[in-house]
Amino acid sequence: MTRTGSPSPIAPQDLLEALSDLHPELTILTAEDLAGRHPGEHSENFGAQVMAQPSSTEAAAALVTWCAAHDVTVVPQGGLTGLVGGSISRSGEVILSTARLNRILSIEPEEMTATVEAGVTLEALQQAAARHGLTTGIDLGSRGTATVGGMVSTNAGGILAFRNGVMRHQVLGLEAVLPSGAVLCDLTRVVKVSAGPDLKQLFIGGEGAFGFVTRVVLKLEPQRPHRATALVGVADARSALALVRHFRSLPALALEAAEMMWPRYIRDHAALKGLDLSWLETEAAALLIEVSGESVEAATSALEAGLEQSWEPLDLQGGIVAQSLDQARRFWDIREDSGFYYAEIPLAASFDISVPPLFLDAYVAGLESRLKAIDPTYAAYVYGHIADGNLHLTLIKQGPLPEAELRAVERAVYAGIHEAGGSFSAEHGVGLEKRHGYEGFVSPEKQALGRALKQALDPKGLFNPGKVPF
Repeated sequence: MTRTGSPSPIAPQDLLEALSDLHPELTILTAEDLAGRHPGEHSENFGAQVMAQPSSTEAAAALVTWCAAHDVTVVPQGGLTGLVGGSISRSGEVILSTARLNRILSIEPEEMTATVEAGVTLEALQQAAARHGLTTGIDLGSRGTATVGGMVSTNAGGILAFRNGVMRHQVLGLEAVLPSGAVLCDLTRVVKVSAGPDLKQLFIGGEGAFGFVTRVVLKLEPQRPHRATALVGVADARSALALVRHFRSLPALALEAAEMMWPRYIRDHAALKGLDLSWLETEAAALLIEVSGESVEAATSALEAGLEQSWEPLDLQGGIVAQSLDQARRFWDIREDSGFYYAEIPLAASFDISVPPLFLDAYVAGLESRLKAIDPTYAAYVYGHIADGNLHLTLIKQGPLPEAELRAVERAVYAGIHEAGGSFSAEHGVGLEKRHGYEGFVSPEKQALGRALKQALDPKGLFNPGKVPF
């Protein structure tokens, strides 16, 4: 690798002058333009002070070709909802934004596919697909700002991963500008392709290290608008999984969500939001479960019957079925407004791990012990996508932690995950913040192969250097 990610010697003002007339479909924003914009989940996302916004693949390719010729680092950015610093930029770099690549190019109802530009938000695609009785096979709490290109680049997961898989399973084809400026166009619209290695997979989860995604073909699925929602008390993850399996086996229903919140999370958040939990047993966790059926009445009736049938066998610890859309939304707010704790514990260390679902109870119990071995006052908020084993964890202590203490917490969080068949990062990616996890919990052989691919596609190391990490 001939470049280590050090800032380009070209000053931001010189970059602005050089890029201002590069292509008619390329808009260049200055530091003044960016000053009034929200930087997203990381305050340093706009550090480069220069943002290029192409409105076509050709404009993006022109920008990348120029940067390759002048050894200027490119930092791809989407909706800025990433949580691991994957979009951080620095002076001397150029931000390459998908903001103007925001068109839904086609929706094919009969084949249930959509072709979109990378800057389309998940919510915009969902709304457009709904007009055809369709929806995306993936859903996230940040649907209003998360872009399709960003979701591809982080291999996003979300609420429906237990049923439909992650972004990798939703993408049929894509187009991307390579670090050289060449364009790889593989806009396949079929599932069955057995024609050599599936090279588009390099860009799914690649966090912009291998190129800039410009267009994507996605699978869609039938929309199931008639929903019923409940909060159910469970003693542990195993009981929750048994309840999930029960509802997945019912022919008249489709399980749409199974989100578990451990006791500390559900009680503290409910108290903050004024949600009555008098029905929930004191030590119980809460399972948010949503199903769909032929009508709201049918879905609600089947949900209630399923809970009644499971109540004693699974020793359920209380439950309440939403009686209105507003009540269902309040339940979902407790789960999806998961950053409620940052007001009291700003910059708290957070993690996103996955383990085989049957390992969840042992993992959470072990985590508590490992954290208290570091500091007896330590505790964590635990919640996540129970059916696919994805947990989100936040240390209940204001950050940032001293370096040595943070590394000790990381070791406590990641202990046993690889051996169990899980991952230190489930759906948030690596970025800058999880590089120690990558270096310590990804096999040397896998790391070496990743570096070899990076060298082959980006020999100068100009695309999002330091992330993933490369």
